[in-house]
Amino acid sequence: MTLFSSLGTLLSVGFDLKRLFDWRRSSAPGADDTETAALLARADEVRRAGRSHEAGTLYRQILQARRSHLGALRGLRDVAAEAAQWAEALELQQRIIGGVGPTQRAAETEWLVIIYYELGRAELAQSNTAAALAHLKNAVRTDRTFLPAALALGDAYEATGDRREAVRVWERAAEAQPALPLLVRLERGFREEGRPRRMIALYQQALERAPDEPALALALGRVFFELEMLDEAADQFEKVEVRAPGLPAVHAYLGAVFERRGETRAAFDEYRRALQLAHAFEWPHRCAACGAVSALWQDPCPACRRWNTLRPVRV
Repeated sequence: MTLFSSLGTLLSVGFDLKRLFDWRRSSAPGADDTETAALLARADEVRRAGRSHEAGTLYRQILQARRSHLGALRGLRDVAAEAAQWAEALELQQRIIGGVGPTQRAAETEWLVIIYYELGRAELAQSNTAAALAHLKNAVRTDRTFLPAALALGDAYEATGDRREAVRVWERAAEAQPALPLLVRLERGFREEGRPRRMIALYQQALERAPDEPALALALGRVFFELEMLDEAADQFEKVEVRAPGLPAVHAYLGAVFERRGETRAAFDEYRRALQLAHAFEWPHRCAACGAVSALWQDPCPACRRWNTLRPVRV
């Protein structure tokens, strides 16, 4: 073989390798060609228009050529979630997480928690408790601060008769986030066990960690009232009233305290103020994502439908 023929062979191999690398770069996630970008835009458009089946077909068409295309995977996941096809959504989300970088991992992990939670709820609705527990445990392990999953996991344990494990779940969740729905469940358990001091300590400890939460002070006052500790109850309600004079629950409880003390006129005044202010005695919550206010805590925000975003309103 001559020198020139050897050089020609090397050049040919080099051009073939260059074409291979160029093709791989063009097929990498995020490096869309014009046809793929147009197909993805069309799929997103028809999904927003409510034509989920057509959108799913287009997303799958992209994935046939580019199996790890994140835009198509996310779109197909959204289609599955909108149809409550949570098992399919989970498989897609696991593929997405495997393909994203560190900067996108937090948002995708949030999606993973939501899917585990919804799978757990679906299994509970079918009375498949063991499967529900597995999914809800995965949700809690993935994000300890995801309140709906912690509540549902404890409820599932309680439904099986395992009250001790339910309390453990709620206590661990309350350590990360002393949210009222968790504390109310723990309070109920302590009440049934005849542990009034533990009921009081539950809210006192929560207030030490979150002293600016008047909702916790109100709850502590309610516990004092139920235990006939009227002076302590009045003190708690009056503290809350200074910060939130427009909350009907405060005046309703103050009226009840005065009534039990035999202070009829003061009780009447407080009851009248409670009735004038509102018809609901729930603590209002605000969505941390969109700012919408809800009369009570819910797992998804009723306005933007984001999960785990409602927080007690600070007044």
